[in-house]
Amino acid sequence: MRTSHVKRSTIAGFTLVEMMIVVLIIAILASIAVPAYNSSVRKSRRTEAKTALADAASREERYFATQNVYSSDPTALQYGPGPWPVPVGNYYSLSINPLDVTLPSATTPGTFKLTISPSAGSTQLQDTSCQTFVIDQTGKQTSLDSGGADSTATCWP
Repeated sequence: MRTSHVKRSTIAGFTLVEMMIVVLIIAILASIAVPAYNSSVRKSRRTEAKTALADAASREERYFATQNVYSSDPTALQYGPGPWPVPVGNYYSLSINPLDVTLPSATTPGTFKLTISPSAGSTQLQDTSCQTFVIDQTGKQTSLDSGGADSTATCWP
């Protein structure tokens, strides 16, 4: 007796349902990963702002050491000619309100208050919890969120 062997051809592949499940899983993972990534990037850029602010405060102290007054002039602080705000890096702008710089007197020392905030059009504007960083002549560091509320504990850990 003779048996015939029929050769079967099988086609390997994925069904539409399997492909849709894979796409759904990728979409779920991306919806979790992308916001977490963006948040980490914003937090890392805060370091740039705090470093620039500390540098500006040291420039003020250096100027005070030689002139016995603080300055509100960006040229005197070696930021180049031009008005405030001064761009610092790609995401922030440094500014000083001339009213926040006071001259020393017989009874009070001079003061300054430097502020750094996201530049116009910067992606750091989306960092609503740490929108503005401030430092003064005593080294006091404060921060404000986008609503103007104190967020120092979150932003200057």
